[in-house]
This record gives sequence, structure tokens and C-alpha cells, in this order.
Amino acid sequence: MALNARLDHRNPLVFDTHELGRRPGALQRLNREIDAPKDLGIQGVIGVPEGAPVKLELRLESVMEGVLVTGTARARAKGECVRCLEPLEQELAADFQEMFSYPDADDRGRVKAEPADDAEDDEDMLFIEDGLFDLESVLRDAVVLALPMQPVCQDDCPGLCSECGARLADDPAHHHEAVDIRWAALQGLAGSLEDGEKDEISGAEAGVDEKQEK
Repeated sequence: MALNARLDHRNPLVFDTHELGRRPGALQRLNREIDAPKDLGIQGVIGVPEGAPVKLELRLESVMEGVLVTGTARARAKGECVRCLEPLEQELAADFQEMFSYPDADDRGRVKAEPADDAEDDEDMLFIEDGLFDLESVLRDAVVLALPMQPVCQDDCPGLCSECGARLADDPAHHHEAVDIRWAALQGLAGSLEDGEKDEISGAEAGVDEKQEK
């Protein structure tokens, strides 16, 4: 990706590497709690609500070509069960490791005589800009990978009744009488015949009553 421009050190997901310097082997450990940014997770499925606390445990290691960042993000994700549609919550621990490169160093960590303008080479790289790096894109990717694509409230959730939509976990004995579609037409025909016979009987009784009156 292109170089980060004018990173704001006040952004909680922007980190300063000046303390490390450019001394290979230098190490720094950081713990920081931030408010979750918007849309952190799998949109419409499950994610960390905006503003919810996210705990970051980071290890920053200086290497020849940049700073290797290893860490874990911990938070509580919310969503809904894909089977019964009930709300659910689960603890999230997302691990990640990413290299943030010095923009003026080649792949061996040597300072370039002139900065390269090859956009293709930079497309998949993350950079340190003025001693700062932005962790947001790395955090987002890690959270998405750590979350289930189809979350369930429990592994054996039976879901909803296909007939009426009732939640089956609330009533394990819930069921509907099965109707064999092969007999449905005959049952309808039988009902029509019964109605016709009743009409004939009613008509016959009416005729008898008329004769008796005469």
C-alpha cells in the first residue's frame, strides 16, 4: 500500500517507534486499551460494537527493514445466531503479526540511494511514516479472521421450526402433524362428496316433508 500520510499520533491505533530507534534487535512491549472503531468485524453477522473496549497486547521488534509488530487484540463480540436468530456474545482473541517497513530501506534493510516509485512493489506493504505506524487495517483483518462466519448460540442449536418459526430450543417436543401430500387431494375430494351427500339427504328430507303437508 502507499505510504501513510500525516498520521495523527493522537489516534489510539497509531503507534510511535522513535523509542526503538533503528537498532536491530531492540524490543518494546506495549499494552493499550482503545475504543473499537466503527464496523470492526463481519458486517451484518458479528463484530465488536463501536466504542466497546479492545485490549491490545503488542510486541514491537526493530529489524533491518522496519519494525515487526506481533500482538493480540481482546474484545467481546456481539451478533446473532444464524440458526435461531437469537442475540449472542462471545469472547474474541485475535492474533496478528505484521511488518511495517521503513520507506527508505530495500528488502535487505539497506538505505536506498533514491526512493523507488514502483507502486506494484509497495501495493501489499505497510510503512512507517515519520516514526509512526497505523495498526487499524491489521486489526480489522485479524478480527475478521478470528470471528466465525456463521456464529451459533450453542453448537447443538436446533434452530427454528420450518413450519411456524418457533424456536425449537424452547420446546424440544415441538412438532406438527405431517400431512402426506399424496392423500391431500383425496381428502379434499372426500370432503366434497360428504358435503354433496348431505345436500342430497337434506333435499330428500325436504321433499318428504312437502308430501306430508299435502
